[in-house]
Amino acid sequence: MGVSHASAVPLLRSADEAVAVAHQVAETLAEGAAERDRAGAACVPRDALAVLDGSGLLAITVPEAFGGADLGPEALAEVIRVVAAVDPAIAQVPQVHYLFVDVLRVWGDEALQARLFADVLGGGRIGNALAERGGKHAQDLKTRVVDQDGGAILRGRKYYCTGALTAQWIGVSALDAGDRLVVAFVERDAPGVEVGDDWDVMGQRATISGTTTFDDVAVDPALRLDYARAFEVPQQLGARAQLVHAAIEVGIAGGALRDARAFLRERARPSSEAVRYGAGAPAGDPHVLHRYGRIAARVGAAEALLRDAARTLDAIGLVPADDEAAARGSLAVAAAKAFGSEVAVDAGSELFALCGTSAADARHDLDRHWRNARTHSVHDPVDWKYHHIGAFALADVLPPNHGQL
Repeated sequence: MGVSHASAVPLLRSADEAVAVAHQVAETLAEGAAERDRAGAACVPRDALAVLDGSGLLAITVPEAFGGADLGPEALAEVIRVVAAVDPAIAQVPQVHYLFVDVLRVWGDEALQARLFADVLGGGRIGNALAERGGKHAQDLKTRVVDQDGGAILRGRKYYCTGALTAQWIGVSALDAGDRLVVAFVERDAPGVEVGDDWDVMGQRATISGTTTFDDVAVDPALRLDYARAFEVPQQLGARAQLVHAAIEVGIAGGALRDARAFLRERARPSSEAVRYGAGAPAGDPHVLHRYGRIAARVGAAEALLRDAARTLDAIGLVPADDEAAARGSLAVAAAKAFGSEVAVDAGSELFALCGTSAADARHDLDRHWRNARTHSVHDPVDWKYHHIGAFALADVLPPNHGQL
């Protein structure tokens, strides 16, 4: 079944209010984060997602004309970072939801916008059905919208469908009769939609990003849009989607640093070697201080890069003026995502070097930071982000115009 709406979802009107609510959501999610990680697909985190869906955070980027707060990338990045520092799996669930809100803002007609934005304001979440196996480009998609008997039906299978299991709507990429890329929005509980929980990975386990099949699902023509045109012009959709991924990584890094600090102050003992040199606590070990200081500086730098990227996107706007403006936004986010991914993996590993053997006790589940960071960081290759940054800086080569940058 799809999402169960809260009776009254608050309408958040400012960035300060949204960030304050994100902290409240994070505080609520904190207690069960380790249990959700351990359970994975064996226990769909419906209660945790109900907290997110009922918070008002899903609607913060909806335009004012449709009743939303119309907040920009800077507020969104901070909201996601705050939640991800506690539970990055729950923070990832609405990643494509925010992408589809942007897509609707730019390319949806007024009737489609009004219909879906009303549900978003009520706590309805849009799930993800974009990825397929066996192809690298849009023209390789096997999922199709087939015209038949005066209507249309959707046929296909999608993978890595983050958020679809508990969504109200699912955005599905497909090819139409002319082999053109479209997105069709279908209700999660529509006949012919089957969302699985076949998600068995080492990290980001509570996203339950399983397989979704569409078996002759009726497609309302009013709920379909031409997605190909979004990437035929300068666009910021890819950069804004990647900004959320960057915020998840930076949040993981901050969460690992926070838990390392707590463990060092409350549980860890100094190493025998440090005791020989007079350290009565981990904070008296000069090597612990050095390593903690190093990772703290890197986490701070990752947070600064994330803020800078978000401000760059805010300044450019959802529809960039030209290719150069689009490139600036994409490359700013690429830097934040690439560096943030490296720092998150580093922080998740350094936690154990700092805290010692006792931190590896499974009851603490501290390895989830590294597992989450490593799993999420391979969403797309970091090396290519640095490649595009270097190509632009050294040879004025514009980055590619697609949804991964």
